[in-house]
Amino acid sequence: MTYDTLTASAAGDTKALLDRIAQLEQRVAQLEQAPAQGIEDRLAMVVFSGDLDKAIAALIIATGAASVGLEVSMFFTFWGINILKQRRQFGAKTLFERAFTAMLPAGTGQLGLSQMNFFGAGAAIIRRLMREHEVASVEELFGLARELGVRMVVCDMSRELLGVHDAELVDGLETGGVATFLGDAARSKVTLFV
Repeated sequence: MTYDTLTASAAGDTKALLDRIAQLEQRVAQLEQAPAQGIEDRLAMVVFSGDLDKAIAALIIATGAASVGLEVSMFFTFWGINILKQRRQFGAKTLFERAFTAMLPAGTGQLGLSQMNFFGAGAAIIRRLMREHEVASVEELFGLARELGVRMVVCDMSRELLGVHDAELVDGLETGGVATFLGDAARSKVTLFV
């Protein structure tokens, strides 16, 4: 690939990103001008982190809220998308997308801790402690969340930026943008950022 080709590709990517941001800003402005919507028994959560401890916390809150009757939506963006992966796929990706794929965890089994991870030893210790204290694993919490009908939305922009293909994600997820999250948050009693 030549320098000119890379420059043209980067300019095209930048223009596409700027167009998307303009569309999102227009959509946010429309939402802000819409009549106030009623607050419902809902929880809207942004899951930004792909750390094991934060994924556990997010899923405990989501399953707890769903079990007491709240309608729950989780919006997974940037590193939070790692929670939703089930495999790596390198084909049909750019060099940068392949690099992200190689460097980022591919599912809950590879998530590290946000503090004291020590190359995975900390995560292994936390998992062992959770088993010893009969605390549900992140995989069990994820399955429970799906059984309870927790809505899981993948940020489309983050998915594209990180080069995550649909085949890498667990089945049955929705995709959406910031407008999707804002629509949920505007009607929710509780909104969280994890």
